Amino acid sequence: MPDQQLTLAQTLLKLGEPETDTWSLSRDSETLPQARPAIVPLTLWLEASKDEGLAPWLPSDTELDGELAETLMASPRIAIDFPAFTDGRGYTLARLLRERYGYQGEIRAIGDVLVDQLYYMSRCGFDALALRDDQRLDDAQRALGAFSVSYQPGVDTQEALFERRLREGNQS
Repeated sequence: MPDQQLTLAQTLLKLGEPETDTWSLSRDSETLPQARPAIVPLTLWLEASKDEGLAPWLPSDTELDGELAETLMASPRIAIDFPAFTDGRGYTLARLLRERYGYQGEIRAIGDVLVDQLYYMSRCGFDALALRDDQRLDDAQRALGAFSVSYQPGVDTQEALFERRLREGNQS
């Protein structure tokens, strides 16, 4: 039964707020799930990309080139898989989608998503975070607001802290 690998995210944060997740996640790379809407492996989505009830999830080792990025622009939602919390390649994929290719839709982190990573994920362009089952919502929301200032530029702030301070100093 292919739909046995179909799951709903336990906890989803979108733009820092809890949201009911209506999208199921299928990890079956052979068969499209019957249930819609569904997030499916990239290869299946590419085969059925005209199906508006489907969205792709990218494995962390996806090589994002211009042709694939252009194809992905047709999807209002892209999920990026974190197979282990130590695998940081998903951060790069999200940042490339936002900054290089100008993707405006939802970028969702799925897989081994821990509270400790959420702030950094949001700085790289993730706006939806599907927490691992053992992660608590209140901890996640606190973690997203843990830092008020960032030194480095990110998707959310284009200037480094020293650049902002220089600019503000020159205006006075």
